[in-house]
Amino acid sequence: MPDLIKMYIRQTAVGFVLSAVFVTLLLYFNVVNLWHLVTHTDVGFLAVFLLWLFNGIVFAGVQFGISIMLMKYDDEDDDDDDHRGMPIGLTPIRVEATASRGNVRNFQRK
Repeated sequence: MPDLIKMYIRQTAVGFVLSAVFVTLLLYFNVVNLWHLVTHTDVGFLAVFLLWLFNGIVFAGVQFGISIMLMKYDDEDDDDDDHRGMPIGLTPIRVEATASRGNVRNFQRK
């Protein structure tokens, strides 16, 4: 299995574990009376499962995105020097700007 696929599976698992911790903390601290809502209805387990699932999808995506962005890029060749830096001296150049009639709005009523 390629290394990138292994990393994707690993980061997805980490995202779902973080989601489980997040949902557990939401229930433990009774945020917006969520514990009461979940325990006093017959489909509370479904609500907790869906909360975990959808947060897991979000957390897994963010976790994988961060891990991809933190990967280092090995650039073996040293031909990146294209000499396109800032010029040594900046000299202002006079440019004549004339407005044509087509660019000027006419606000006079006819």
